[in-house]
This record gives sequence, C-alpha cells and structure tokens, in this order.
Amino acid sequence: MPIPHSQPVTAGRVFAQRFSATRRGARLARLLAGLQLVEWGHPRGGGVHDTVTSVVAELAANAVLHGRVPGRDFALLLRHDDGRSLVRIEVSDTHPARPVPVAPTSDEDHGRGLVLVGALSTRWGVHDRVGPGKTVWAECALATGAGKPS
Repeated sequence: MPIPHSQPVTAGRVFAQRFSATRRGARLARLLAGLQLVEWGHPRGGGVHDTVTSVVAELAANAVLHGRVPGRDFALLLRHDDGRSLVRIEVSDTHPARPVPVAPTSDEDHGRGLVLVGALSTRWGVHDRVGPGKTVWAECALATGAGKPS
C-alpha cells in the first residue's frame, strides 16, 4: 500500500516510512527523522534538527495516542524543500477525528503538543487523505530564527 501524501513526491530529498501505532513506533519515527536530517546536512544540536525532530515527536505521539486504530500503522513523510527553504512534515493516521488545539491549565500534564507544533513551525494544518483518516502536517523553516511569516 503506498504512503498517502498531500503533494506529488518528487525525486530528491524525501523520507517516507510507516510505523506501528505504539509508543515505540513514535520514538522510532523521531529517531529516524533525526538521522535523515543529519543526512540532509542538519546536524544534531542545530536549530533545524531540533525543531523538526520536536515537531515529528509531537505529531507522532498524537498519532499514537489520539489517532490510533487497532491494527493500523501511521505514516511519516518528510520533504526537504530547498526552493521554499523548509522541511515539510506529514503524519497520517487512520482515525477520522481531527486534532483540536486546547489551552491546558498550568496543572495539566498533557495537551500542549499542538501548541508546541504551532510555536515551532511556520504553519501547520490538517487535511483528509486517500482512505480513512487524516494527515496532520507542519512546515519548519530551514533558516533558524526565520520565524512565522508576517
């Protein structure tokens, strides 16, 4: 089964992989995304590496915690887009419910993932995918400190 994505994949700097919808799968997604970023020239400890791996970690965790359908995997797609100077992250799962950002109180120990994704990425969103479920995506600038567009 091909991995669904929202835009045509071109040859070049693309990483796509399916993972089990488990905590171990989410951790592996983050680790492999980090290795791919190093391969693309973004070393550990650099702004791009840290930002993208943090966003992957949050989106993968959400796919496992909130998007999990028993017996179904989640998919990760990373696209290094030199032309737009960004890395696009897409995490697809088979659960139909769309994520909703919440404003957790200071004593809650969860609920900040999408707030973090919004703070780290230049933009993010959700769209339907081919087959059941949805894709949550985020775009992170390659230039550290580029911030959100005005």
